[in-house]
Amino acid sequence: MTYTAPQPADQPVFKNAAYTQEYIDIAESLDGDIPGRRAARAYMDSSTAIVHHRVVSTSFVPKLYDAASRRVMREVVETTHRILCKVMQHYLDDAEYRKIFDYDPRLAELILVPRGYDALLPFARFDIFLDENTGDVAFCEFNGDGSSGMNENREITHSVEETATFKEFARRHHVEGCELFDAWVREFAAIYATYEHRVENPRFAICDYLQNGVVDEFHLFAKRFTEAGHPCTVCDVRDLTFDGEVLRDKEGQPVHAIWRRCVTNDVLEFWDESQALIEAVKAQKVALIGSFAGHVVHDKQIFEALFNPMTQAFLTPEEIAFVERTVPQTRYLNEKEVDLDAIRADKDAWIIKPTDAYGAADVYAGCFQTQEQWEQIIAKFANGAAGAPFLVQRYITPFKTQILTPDDGIANLADDQVQREPVLYNNLEGLYCYNGTFQGIFSRLGPFPTISKPMKGITCATIWVD
Repeated sequence: MTYTAPQPADQPVFKNAAYTQEYIDIAESLDGDIPGRRAARAYMDSSTAIVHHRVVSTSFVPKLYDAASRRVMREVVETTHRILCKVMQHYLDDAEYRKIFDYDPRLAELILVPRGYDALLPFARFDIFLDENTGDVAFCEFNGDGSSGMNENREITHSVEETATFKEFARRHHVEGCELFDAWVREFAAIYATYEHRVENPRFAICDYLQNGVVDEFHLFAKRFTEAGHPCTVCDVRDLTFDGEVLRDKEGQPVHAIWRRCVTNDVLEFWDESQALIEAVKAQKVALIGSFAGHVVHDKQIFEALFNPMTQAFLTPEEIAFVERTVPQTRYLNEKEVDLDAIRADKDAWIIKPTDAYGAADVYAGCFQTQEQWEQIIAKFANGAAGAPFLVQRYITPFKTQILTPDDGIANLADDQVQREPVLYNNLEGLYCYNGTFQGIFSRLGPFPTISKPMKGITCATIWVD
């Protein structure tokens, strides 16, 4: 079930692999460009690309995408955003339709709170598996307002752009990075301008439970907002206070609009400490961008909901075909929904994941488990045994790309100890969607079937070529 965007007959095949080989060949012609690799890693080690107190790992070789790749991704983003907005709107409008979703009652109530501005899904990242030989696409997951990675991409791009290899490649081709900061600042301000209760000279805040957030990224965005004429601060949700009229931050300063980076399962976990935010949103005294309705997209139940007859009744034939080609078969890991014996017997075909989590927590690809481990995982999570619903989804084999292995420890190696032979890593592309517009890619790769930082996953710079 994959998707190939409509392509003109004269559209060339993707050139990505050829560009990557050329890049690696340039590095090798520079005797491995060991000085460049050392400088790139030294830049990263002092950078703000920090996730959970650790600088991220990356490859010296960027992900290089041609114009045909960009067209496919843009079509995917625009179509996906349109479909998801239809689903969200029907959830808000139709009480009968809401019954196909299973949410915590507190969250179901928050989803229905009026948002007061135009954008239904302001910010999202759609994670896909792209077959770079064919253009076929399959979804991994949808991420809403808690999506991150923008700063990783920015810092990794800076780390390589002054190297001899990159400069020589850029001399041969037109290259362009992904601009993911100022575009969102402009879009956020434009969305707030449609808010029914907007004020003159508003003060913005980026809010999360900061022990879970990518805090360095938050502060960089706050700086960009402030420089653009929109004073902005970074707040822990639990530090907000509300007096019935004005929401205030820890310093007592008013907050008129919030970029919600906190995911909804964290809101539920810290429910009592989050009441100032919740009450201010209910009282419509602050613009929450995006609203709690974004949970409809964030929760992986959406994959099953897209195939529900009630959903397909309001999608166009083209949209239904898109869903069928891009969304892997997804069902609740429940004996009423699937044949658990068949799932046990065919482990390599499936991946198990929670409906509502992030950071690849409790995600298990069957092909990475022994048969005994797989059966234990099913026993642990099937039929709600873990206290929360889990899904089983058809496993998509990721496309593999040549890279040079991460240089995390290069400072401790002699030149002749630095690995110069390329290796193949699995790919996962995160497509950023700013209010319906395709803005760029979060390029992640990994050596294992599950691509995540706990599984030695890395991030690469994303570069458009020609």
